[in-house]
Amino acid sequence: MSMRKTVIFLGDGMADEPLAELGGKTPLQVARTPGMDRIAREGRSGTLLTLPLGFPTSSEVANMSVLGCDLPTEYCGRGALEAAGRGLKLGPDDTAFRINLTSVEDGILRDFSGGRVLQENARELIGALNDRFGSDKIRFYPGVSYRNILILSGPEFSAKVKADKPDDNHGEPVASHLPQADGLEGEATAAVLRKLIAEAPAVLAEHPVNKRLKAEGKAIANGIWPWSGGKVGAFRKVQDKFGVRGAVISAVDVIMGLGRCLGMDAIPVPGATGYIDTNYEGKAAAAIAALKTLDFVYVHLEAIDEVSHEQNLALKLKAIEDFDSRIIVPVMEAVGPDANYAVLPDHPVPIKLGKHTRTPVPVSVRMVGVAPDGIQTYSEIDCPRGALGAMKADGLMRVLFGG
Repeated sequence: MSMRKTVIFLGDGMADEPLAELGGKTPLQVARTPGMDRIAREGRSGTLLTLPLGFPTSSEVANMSVLGCDLPTEYCGRGALEAAGRGLKLGPDDTAFRINLTSVEDGILRDFSGGRVLQENARELIGALNDRFGSDKIRFYPGVSYRNILILSGPEFSAKVKADKPDDNHGEPVASHLPQADGLEGEATAAVLRKLIAEAPAVLAEHPVNKRLKAEGKAIANGIWPWSGGKVGAFRKVQDKFGVRGAVISAVDVIMGLGRCLGMDAIPVPGATGYIDTNYEGKAAAAIAALKTLDFVYVHLEAIDEVSHEQNLALKLKAIEDFDSRIIVPVMEAVGPDANYAVLPDHPVPIKLGKHTRTPVPVSVRMVGVAPDGIQTYSEIDCPRGALGAMKADGLMRVLFGG
């Protein structure tokens, strides 16, 4: 088992497909990525299946796969992980849902991010929802921008609810994607969620925040979309499974919560926004500092995923290059050649679709003392030809740490 210092660079949604406007190449092939290419050139490459059939095509599943979780026994829903990311303690009768603030027009979902609602505005809107609907049974909690949390408390509530992902359903009628019970156990919960979805717009539309945004000609956050409910889960700690002490660095609650559930340190970075204006340098500095006392660091960047959902190719190329030049290269230069490095996305978000797919993601791993396999550049086209082959489950973590 390697006890070298190890960094996993995770570019959320970074993988894509060949695009005509890029001459039949992918964004990763076109973007300037000397750091990623160095990992590929000095290491070994392959693919990792992160979104297996039977599980949602969402980031909590994908990042659990990357970090070696056993999905059939450990998957607990995104809501529970985001609650952990906020430091919220769930009791046995608590069910947590991720809840997006959304923009809805004439009953149609126009923006799953509520116009990328600012943090301070989101806090005010979530506060208004609590004032109107909050009780000992229902409580809303602010998260990061449009990403917030709803906790339902009581034995009558359940995670047995089918709820679609909002970012998969732009342009769709909200009424066609209302939560539905997954059996009798979930009927009370689904009914409460549908009631909140129906009644929240009246509260939000009249709030001073949205009135001001509307007057300025900006998108308003006038809807809510609860999804991925879950209860507190039982996770096997990373240190118990792989013998290493680690940390996660991310702007978003789901990754911070996952890290905490896995017994890892969750390191906040001031100015980390989850978008392209995030504090790249702060994340790099936090990773470098953490490696002085820990065995490995998981550096997660959300920005690439967000602009991929927006189907903004120019910003995707910029975000990929910023990830490389402002995080990957500085960390590798500071930590040095005696450490191990891996780079990958958690899942693809093809620009032409604007949503997640189950395609296995490209992986490159550079390990001290392990001969390279001849792959020269990091991309979806090159990596599958590498020596790591087609990995799944905890394959990447076992390559890095044994076990």
